[in-house]
Amino acid sequence: MGTLFVGLSQYFMVLAPKEISRALDFIISKSKEVSADERSAEYLDFFGDDILRFAVTVIGLYLLMGFFMYCMRKTIIVVSRLIEYDIRKEIYEHYQSLDFAFYKKNLTGDLMARISQDVTKVRMYLGPGLMYGIRVTFLVVFVIFAMIRVNPQLTMFALLPLPFLSLSIYYVSSIINKRSDIIQKQIANLNSISQEVYSGIRIVKSYVKEKEFSEYFKDESIDYKNKALDLARVNALFFPLMILLMNVSTLLTVYVGGKLYAQDQITMGNLLEFIIYIGYLNWPITSIGWIASIIQQAEASQNRINEVLKVDPEIKNISKDQKTFEGSIEFKNVSFTYPDTGIQALKNVSFKVNPGEKLAIVGRTASGKSTIADLLLRFYDVTKGEILIDGINIKELNLFNLRSNVGYIPQNVFLFSTSIEDNVRFGKNEAELDAVKQYSEYAAIHKDISELPDGYSTMVGERGVTLSGGQKQRVSIARALIKNPDIILFDDSLSALDANTEHKILNYLNEVLENKTSIIVTHRISPQLKFDKILVLESGEIEDFGSHDELIKKDGYYSQIIEKQS
Repeated sequence: MGTLFVGLSQYFMVLAPKEISRALDFIISKSKEVSADERSAEYLDFFGDDILRFAVTVIGLYLLMGFFMYCMRKTIIVVSRLIEYDIRKEIYEHYQSLDFAFYKKNLTGDLMARISQDVTKVRMYLGPGLMYGIRVTFLVVFVIFAMIRVNPQLTMFALLPLPFLSLSIYYVSSIINKRSDIIQKQIANLNSISQEVYSGIRIVKSYVKEKEFSEYFKDESIDYKNKALDLARVNALFFPLMILLMNVSTLLTVYVGGKLYAQDQITMGNLLEFIIYIGYLNWPITSIGWIASIIQQAEASQNRINEVLKVDPEIKNISKDQKTFEGSIEFKNVSFTYPDTGIQALKNVSFKVNPGEKLAIVGRTASGKSTIADLLLRFYDVTKGEILIDGINIKELNLFNLRSNVGYIPQNVFLFSTSIEDNVRFGKNEAELDAVKQYSEYAAIHKDISELPDGYSTMVGERGVTLSGGQKQRVSIARALIKNPDIILFDDSLSALDANTEHKILNYLNEVLENKTSIIVTHRISPQLKFDKILVLESGEIEDFGSHDELIKKDGYYSQIIEKQS
């Protein structure tokens, strides 16, 4: 529809000069029939009706042109905005489908640039770029056809600079494409630097590194400026060159047309018609450079978007079954190597936890404790071996159902920049405020929240920056418990709590975890929480596995932990 409206608008636009040409020729021919004195005395009577008729026709043609141009914008520009929305939504959904390994390899700022600036560049092509491109095509075809009908010889001279213009556009477009790609990558780099500095602003300030980061950002900004100026210099030469060639076309038209008029091969109206046509072509032909620039930038941006969209998530969800879990968990000869670093985190690990049992996982730093949590949530797939839940391979379970039935409290707490109530309710969207308060009480955070001026409506700021480390950890615990999951997974989630607060939480956990399978990754063993089994890891391998009484008899790492705590 947009293409049709473009064609109609340009068709009526090209008709108008013909009427102007006819009007001028008519006035000149009529003027020869009477003397100058008569023309002066009876000008309006002599020409008035005819001039009014021509004027109404020309205005009518331009009104039709304007109407269809409005329709053209209403269709093409609106559709480009809708496509922009679709692309952004597609990228956003694709981002969410990708696994942890992807996010470890790619910078957040770069991913943000692809979903913002790059999509905007593509939209500029789909909207203004496409619209003006179609418009130029129609206008050039209509104008050249109209010019040839009047005088082929004058048309040839008027269009003589166009081949040179086409060659320059082809050559410059390739340069614009390369430089546009470089600029987009540098924008992504600036985004990444900004995002990282703002996220870690506490560290930057505490180490008094503001000046260093400012200098670093300044250097990168200068690099971007230089790259942008390189592109601007190309455009600075390109656009004046096109205007020069178009003006040469106008000069040739006046010169050759004047000679043809002197030889009575064309009329004065034809010459005026040609000049108007060349004027029509000035902006569209000049805009070819702008369109070419938009196309090249969009191509570079679309390639960057495609790079992300072509990334296939390694974690596949092959099932849609919905089920509850009894809670049996078994690792069978599991080995795992992180794909981004190549570090082997687990080596031939085998153990089993029965439904309702509590398992503690202890070990030195980098022994593979958190890796077990990541594998249970299927953030990664095992390199070798298999993980069974209720006797079923974890790869055969519905991924979303699995994660919905596991209450996960991560080591690095993340809160969203919304209210405390919403952060707790994140675990269960339909939860009432009373339930939010109840589970906050279980997590020993209700009193702290109640003392805040806005209570549960308090905004926590980006990543929960307005709360202390212990408060954030307890909100995270409440968020996981409100799910009432079948399996509960603590990844060293009590490290930021004082002994008194930990005591309150563990008292509740002894009750709530009574019939739930629980895995608690920890550096210290609390005597309040009774574990059925304890897994001791060392450099990714099982050093010990058994009950508290069994392990305490051995003079191993576990007995050393208990002795030091005592």
